Amino acid sequence: QVQLVESGGGLVQAGESLRLSCAASGNIFSVNVMGWYRQTPGKQRELVATITSISTTNYADSVKGRFTISRDNAKNTVYLQMNSLKPEDKAVYYCNANMRLIGGIYYGTYWGQGTQVTVSS
Repeated sequence: QVQLVESGGGLVQAGESLRLSCAASGNIFSVNVMGWYRQTPGKQRELVATITSISTTNYADSVKGRFTISRDNAKNTVYLQMNSLKPEDKAVYYCNANMRLIGGIYYGTYWGQGTQVTVSS
């Protein structure tokens, strides 16, 4: 019924940039907070950045000043511009959205399938 499809991951060298995109589709009534999380093997998934429907943003300390989250509400799409990438940014990046579906009452949390980001030193 609902899909979050990520794109934009890949392999880059340290100092380079990548832009991730995540588009939500399906029987969506409204989208509240959208965000990006990342996970490395053996570790818990961690917050990277979130953005509300009125574009209030929040960032993990480790990415402040390097990453920028944005969204296009008309397209139900969230972006993550990642600059000055470091080897420690290597992870699987997951898109997250808090959405209410058509005919639904409550908001639920939905996840994308993940996209790999690899940064070589």
